[in-house]
Amino acid sequence: MDKGLSQEKSSPIIVGLDIGTTKICAIVGRRSKNGKIEVLGIGKAESAGVTRGMVSNIDKTVQGISQSVDVAGAQSNVEIKVVNVGIAGQHIKSLQHRGLITRRDLQSEISRKDIDKLIEDMYNLVMPPGEEIIHVLPQEFTVDNEPGIKDPIGMAGVRLEANFHIISGQVTAIKNIVKCVNKAHLESSELILEPLASSESVLSDEEKEAGVVLVDIGGGTTDVAIFHEGIIRHTAVIPFGGNSVTEDIREGCSVMRNIAEQLKVRFGSALADENKENEIVCVPGLRGREPKEISVKNLAFVIQARMEEIIEHVYYEIKSSGYEKKLIAGIVITGGGAQLKHLTQLVEYVTGLDCRVGYPNEHLAKNEVLPKGIYEELQSPTFATGIGLLIKGIQKMEYDNLTLTAPAAAKPEKVKYTGEEKKYGLLSKILESGKKFIKDDIKDEDFLK
Repeated sequence: MDKGLSQEKSSPIIVGLDIGTTKICAIVGRRSKNGKIEVLGIGKAESAGVTRGMVSNIDKTVQGISQSVDVAGAQSNVEIKVVNVGIAGQHIKSLQHRGLITRRDLQSEISRKDIDKLIEDMYNLVMPPGEEIIHVLPQEFTVDNEPGIKDPIGMAGVRLEANFHIISGQVTAIKNIVKCVNKAHLESSELILEPLASSESVLSDEEKEAGVVLVDIGGGTTDVAIFHEGIIRHTAVIPFGGNSVTEDIREGCSVMRNIAEQLKVRFGSALADENKENEIVCVPGLRGREPKEISVKNLAFVIQARMEEIIEHVYYEIKSSGYEKKLIAGIVITGGGAQLKHLTQLVEYVTGLDCRVGYPNEHLAKNEVLPKGIYEELQSPTFATGIGLLIKGIQKMEYDNLTLTAPAAAKPEKVKYTGEEKKYGLLSKILESGKKFIKDDIKDEDFLK
């Protein structure tokens, strides 16, 4: 075994699997002693069977999953069996709902079990045909008509209510992802919405509290998640991403797709005005044809047009969420598309909100065992989702362990009531619970006379 794996057994090893439109990425890691994420191995493979976040070819996707998992497993010296999988795509929808439970046990305080029951009830909501609930995220709780409570555990109360942010997806799309994972001889422990995962790796708690929009620009989709007061308020998936830009370059400049991708990565810019008129890129011609000359400024015009469209979609989601005026921390862009030059300036120009690029490096612990250059590569916005899936998986494992190891709540003794209870109702209950303060030899009849 690797020396990196022989440390404490208490931190479980988790695998995040990001099945994207351009790449499939498996990241193996665990929580280090200082609370950060220690990556033990990473595997990447080309994604040929995914279109706009949805599986379009099972065999090619299975091949990509197996390839990336094999590389990550060999690098980390771990046999990978269970993975936490990311899900995205145009089919993702979100809605707000309110749920409540009335607690029968008046003596005990509100526990984690009560909240879990409230969440479980939400999974039983009747959804439109062909849709399935992926996540139920509690927002604020109300205890006995006292609103705005973020964590009701430990409080006394009978009526527990909560506002929920519910994320649903297409049953067939979810089943296809699970089928691909199973065909690669793996088990999916958790399906996690990709913008939620990305938010874990690139946003700070202060930003979520202040109000922030996470925009994850992937190959096939752009994911949006809006946070305010530390709570997720809105999620959306826009069916455009970096591949749309590549397609525009391919058509606009009449070049091959692989050349269009290289032009975008090496010379691309989201603001045409930032480029000089006389900058020219020479592209080799096909089969003995003359080389093609492309103006960098014209290339930027093509990119800017598509990026403006994507940002307009994002801005529409911000406005429709109702939180436009409450976003103190502005916008954080991440994902492969965030590496485009001058993109932050374009986002600020279109939306009027502050913008920065989100890097997943603040959660990473340096690991000397990894091959040279991989730690630096992991700090790219491209891996925000993969590292986020890893963090989410670790959090879930820690939560489950906490729930399992937590001491069972002491059950209050059941008070036996006599037939007199029916006659005197509440008064009898009050007197019954007060009996411990009275001498044992005094009987109920003596109270009630």
